[in-house]
Amino acid sequence: MSESQGYYPGSLPPSSDSGPPRATLQLRALPESAAIGQTGQFVVPSPPPVAASAGGPLSLLLIGPAGAGKTSVARYWAERRATPTAHISLDDVREWVRAGFASPTAGWNDQAEAQYRLARRTCGFAARNYLANGFSVVIDDAVFPDQPAVGLGGWRRHVGPQLLAVVLLPGLDVVLARNAQRSGHRRLPDEQVAVIHGRMSGWYGSGLPIIDNSRMDIAQTAAALDHAVQSALRGGR
Repeated sequence: MSESQGYYPGSLPPSSDSGPPRATLQLRALPESAAIGQTGQFVVPSPPPVAASAGGPLSLLLIGPAGAGKTSVARYWAERRATPTAHISLDDVREWVRAGFASPTAGWNDQAEAQYRLARRTCGFAARNYLANGFSVVIDDAVFPDQPAVGLGGWRRHVGPQLLAVVLLPGLDVVLARNAQRSGHRRLPDEQVAVIHGRMSGWYGSGLPIIDNSRMDIAQTAAALDHAVQSALRGGR
């Protein structure tokens, strides 16, 4: 799947740049206050940790490691809903930065964190605007269970406490194979992908719905996602 990926704390050190030095804009990281079967595994906790309104637009955050298929699934799911739905990919927004872009292959540093926070605030503003105008919203991002700077709490502060979250977590062999099909800065070293995947396993036991889509295609994963959302809405009544 052509899913993009984000910045990952604990990634490999920055690589050397043999090209000429470029001027970069130094940003400051502001505080956040300014279906089980042969095709895969589907786990839905009961009750869900966050309540949502079943009668109005909903906000959904799709979480997963690089190669989980977040962007492809989120787009497919949003396009086929019966009510108006917008899809916002954090990585697309991050890549609005052209000169001075903090590449994920260079690791996590102050500049990467500042650009991540800026993109998340931008996505949160867009999501709230769509929600206020009657649109549901699905956002995809790699969110770690053990990293405050790239955490679920920040998303809920920017979008709203009603934000639902679902995790896509296929096997490591699957995400490695998908990562190998990428090019440019969206292709990460295998060691980095393994670290990311291992840290994402911390979502097990968190109470969030988890979909193992290792043997699911996009349509099957979107169906499992829809089931997770509906289960969360029923539990939140």
